[in-house]
Amino acid sequence: MNDTIPTFDLERDAFGRLVLTDAEGERHVGVTPVRAFPLSAPGEGVSLVGSEGRELVWIDRLEALPAAARALLEQELAVRDFAPTLLKLHGVSSFGVPSTWTVSTDRGDTSFVLKAEEDIRRLEGGALLIASAHGVQFRIPDVKALDRASRKLLERFL
Repeated sequence: MNDTIPTFDLERDAFGRLVLTDAEGERHVGVTPVRAFPLSAPGEGVSLVGSEGRELVWIDRLEALPAAARALLEQELAVRDFAPTLLKLHGVSSFGVPSTWTVSTDRGDTSFVLKAEEDIRRLEGGALLIASAHGVQFRIPDVKALDRASRKLLERFL
């Protein structure tokens, strides 16, 4: 086995919690995977954190894990990384903040409150990440791909 691949077993218990059994055989219930670079390198640098908040295992690359462990972690990370892609901006309640945005996403139509202009973050390659007042992160992979009306509304906040 490669030295950079940590030795552990991962499973779900009867309550759906992740359980890590480390190299010494100790069981850790309620493990949480946390990506170090969720946007720029989602498959690299994942920490398995115990219920006390301490890092138990560091994983350099998810693809290096056995298929079963990788599948469990990817399922858990998908829930944690819920970030709908914003496809169209239908309207905003005002051009000041806070404002309510009505949008279409890859998960359906919704509305959310933008508390402050600082809640819109620019990312590499023209992408944006917009945080709602409830903490949901809406992703726009490429602003130029939005329709003209959506871009025009969005420009008022950038």
